[in-house]
Amino acid sequence: MLYHIETEERTAAGHSSTVYTLTRPDIGSLAEIWPAHGFNCLHWTAGGRNLLYSASDWNENPLPTRSGVPILFPFPNRIRGGQFVHDGKMYRLPKNDSTHANAIHGFAPRAPWRVMGYGVDAHGAWLHGDFRISADAPEAADLWPGDGVLSVVYRLSEHRLRIEMRVQNIGAEPFPFGIGLHPYFRITNEPDVSRYVLHAPARSIWALTENLPVGERQSLPDDLNWNRPRMVGGTRLDTVYGDLGVIEEEAGNLLLRAMIGHVDQPGRLELWTSPAFREAVLFTPPHRQAICVEPYTCVTDAANLQARGINAGWRVLGIDETFTGVVEIRWNPAE
Repeated sequence: MLYHIETEERTAAGHSSTVYTLTRPDIGSLAEIWPAHGFNCLHWTAGGRNLLYSASDWNENPLPTRSGVPILFPFPNRIRGGQFVHDGKMYRLPKNDSTHANAIHGFAPRAPWRVMGYGVDAHGAWLHGDFRISADAPEAADLWPGDGVLSVVYRLSEHRLRIEMRVQNIGAEPFPFGIGLHPYFRITNEPDVSRYVLHAPARSIWALTENLPVGERQSLPDDLNWNRPRMVGGTRLDTVYGDLGVIEEEAGNLLLRAMIGHVDQPGRLELWTSPAFREAVLFTPPHRQAICVEPYTCVTDAANLQARGINAGWRVLGIDETFTGVVEIRWNPAE
């Protein structure tokens, strides 16, 4: 087989766990996944180029949402005040954002996942992991309505990392959720993303106060408009985009939502999603060594916005119902 899967016991924050590396060495393709740390794909290389940022102190301080590709579930971004009402009952979550005023990014990125299978063939390598709230984050079982399982399959092939997601309601009552990814893209070794070129079409942004939507969408100001490719420069982003545009549509129902290149280097990174990923957060971390284009199925604080009658993308699965979605990251070396 051209593709291989290797396992190794690695230590982060003093805890040893199995790390899975999907690889095809002859073409420089690799995906390194840490199931014990949120099933995070910490490293992905295509054509020998490392395309994800990971913090230099990961082994000592593996912060769950600051490196690689964090998986955000059962809600992405923040829930205002760490509380929401579902079916007449108030649910209160840990206030664990940087301000300690809101809940952030769900339970999945901070929990160990279970590896359900893996394999290789002539076309690629894959790894399947599951996260079930009641089993894998038991401290959160009473903090969320019902019970659900998120299944994720990483598929590595030449120049592509495909992430297939399936959410199933396995409880005895309706299960509300949103899902998002928080990839930290880094396409060169430059210490700053100012010379990156971003193309991410959208028709609106959500008006925010203290990083939380107030419920209204606004037209794009010039400095936050990426409907045509342009250099990131000194723009600081922490913005929720709605009414996403499509650069290209592909058979199989995948939509090209964003491209990242460099002003004077060849190649570009492409983010493709299934249509259910209807919102995106564009974010430049304070260190500016990466740029995040985060596909979400719902807007920030969707649980509370939906309760106000605002179409925020919040989903509720009936008993035994499922949701499926795909995000595919591609490296296009030709420019």
